Parts: sequence; structure tokens; C-alpha cells
Amino acid sequence: MTEDRSFKRRVRERMSKTGESYATARTHVVEKRDRNRAARTRLSGTDDRVSDAAIKKSTGKTWDEWFPILDSWGARKKTHTEIARYVSQEHGVPGWWSQSVTVAYEKARGMRLKYERPDGFSVTASKTIAVPVDVLFEAFVDDVRRKKWLIDGSMSLRTAQAGRTARFDWEDGSTRVNVGFTEKGPSKSSVAVAHERLPDADEAERAKARWRARLVDLRASLEV
Repeated sequence: MTEDRSFKRRVRERMSKTGESYATARTHVVEKRDRNRAARTRLSGTDDRVSDAAIKKSTGKTWDEWFPILDSWGARKKTHTEIARYVSQEHGVPGWWSQSVTVAYEKARGMRLKYERPDGFSVTASKTIAVPVDVLFEAFVDDVRRKKWLIDGSMSLRTAQAGRTARFDWEDGSTRVNVGFTEKGPSKSSVAVAHERLPDADEAERAKARWRARLVDLRASLEV
């Protein structure tokens, strides 16, 4: 999707949510876009970054070592995919960690906003709940059980692996919700939610706050 098409899609989405005219909705979307661009110049790059010890253990280098290496290679002028491929192929870093190095570098150099990913903005939230993993899984995939705690949105199940993962379309399908489940014991399990393809940083902040609140509601509904 080109930038122009993506912009028009965001305008139409705002119109459908607010009932505003095209001109009014466009004005608000432009203001958001300009705030995002301005934020790039202020970005410190330290948000959500793993510790030096963790990155050293997993990649062989600290952040202070990685950033000069990528600067010298010319990463500022490269795409996300090119940087990740370079980190993986030239430095032997596994896929997940090569992505972590790439995202952290892009943030540190003002190339990426908080929560921004190549396909939009993404936020996560997690919670450990004192119920078996199969109970936690059913609370997400069963429509009736899900409506008891998910009070401010709707999801449509795409695929699922019992007790392990579930993937959903959020509302109109323009964003996705991916959920992972981990058994912590016979009567304890955890859930990790990733809401992906969000249109901008403002919506990402709202989604993160919403999921934190909903997971609190979920725990309250299950731990009875």
C-alpha cells in the first residue's frame, strides 16, 4: 500500500468512527501525521530496549558496540529489511534478535517511533492468571466467554492452536490481535497479547492502555 493510499484509508476510518466530513477528518489525520513526524526528532531510542547484558549474551555485542557498527555500514540510509538481513547474515545473529537490534537502532537514530514496526504500530500486554491454560485459552476463543471481559471491542477468530496461540481480526479486520498462552503449572498460566497493524502512535497508546485494562478484567472474571 502506498503512503497516499494509506493516508486516505486513515481518513475514511476516522470518518466512519466520528461521522465527520472528509475535510474535517483529513485535518485531524494530517495533525496526527505531523505530530508523529515531529516526534521522530525527539525520540531517545531507549524505550522497550532489552538490557546490555541480554543483548550481549544473545548477539555477542552491547548496544554501544552495535550502533557504531551499523553507522559505519550506512544503516541510516537502509530499509528495515536490509538492516535486519545485514545483522543476521554478516554477524550471525538469529532472526528474532536481528529484528531486536534493527528496531533498537532505528529508534536510537530517530528512524522509528515508539511502537512502530514495518507494517504499522504494534503494542503488547501480558498477564499471569491463576487458572489452567485451557481455561485461559477458552476465555479468548469462545465467543460467549470472551464477551464477559472484552467490553470495548470485538474480535473474530482466524486460527488457533489449542492452549498455545490464537489469532484474531480486530473489529473491521484492519488490525490484528495475536495471542500466546503459556502454562505455568496445573493452576496457573500466562497470556501475551500483541495488537498489530495499528495506524499511528496515538492509536497504539490507546490500544496498550485498553489491553492492560481488559487483562485486569479477564483475571477478575476467571479468578473467582
